[in-house]
Amino acid sequence: MNKYKTYSKILLLAVILGSFVAVSASVATAKGPKGPKGPMPVSLGAAETFAILSKSGITNVYRSAIVGDVGTSPITGAALLLTCTEVSGDIYTVDAAGPLPCAVEDATFLTYAVEDMESAYDDAAGRSSPSFTELGAGEIGGLTLAPGLYKWSTDLLITTDVRLSGGPNDVWIFQVAGTLNQANSTRVKLAKGAQAKNIFWQVAGAVTLGTNAHFEGIVLGKTMIAVNTGTSVNGRLLAQTAVTLQMNAITEPAE
Repeated sequence: MNKYKTYSKILLLAVILGSFVAVSASVATAKGPKGPKGPMPVSLGAAETFAILSKSGITNVYRSAIVGDVGTSPITGAALLLTCTEVSGDIYTVDAAGPLPCAVEDATFLTYAVEDMESAYDDAAGRSSPSFTELGAGEIGGLTLAPGLYKWSTDLLITTDVRLSGGPNDVWIFQVAGTLNQANSTRVKLAKGAQAKNIFWQVAGAVTLGTNAHFEGIVLGKTMIAVNTGTSVNGRLLAQTAVTLQMNAITEPAE
């Protein structure tokens, strides 16, 4: 065979192999690790240290168990009715009237935390272009919810178990113009690695979590958050008015 023809065939084969390698690399890159799904998470700022933060007081029916910091501001520490033994964390108050001997008096830090709580609420409420609007006509019990931004102009009900399914970095934001009510003995469940720290419930009306229920996520409440007897929360309760507890287990989410 003519040596020039042989050389040409070798060169052509090299070009073809090179193109195949380039295409394969491109495909491999395209199939690489996927980024988080859903909106960007809401920054809590100084409020992120709190399992419970309230502007107008925390009432409690003994005995509750709180894992994480607790605080009230601007109301006096006398309105924080948890005892020292119920809280695995610091109890912050604006004055010396908080539970003794464990209360930490730090009005300045609490002012920053409350401001950041309010900013987080405004951020969550102001997110635009929702993935889902008026889903379930305000009833999400029985559904499996993907990461995303959800918006309701009504009250939101959880009358049976609801599942949030997504990866460990995926984010859910729920915008609720009315109240949020979870029925007795129901559960918010997480699947496929979803984490409570990435779930934000922005609620303009009152929040009521029913008796012996379980809830997941961070509640950004414009008004009161009421947790009924025996209910557990893996998340944070951040209320711009009061938080009421009745023998509850509140655990700040893992970071």
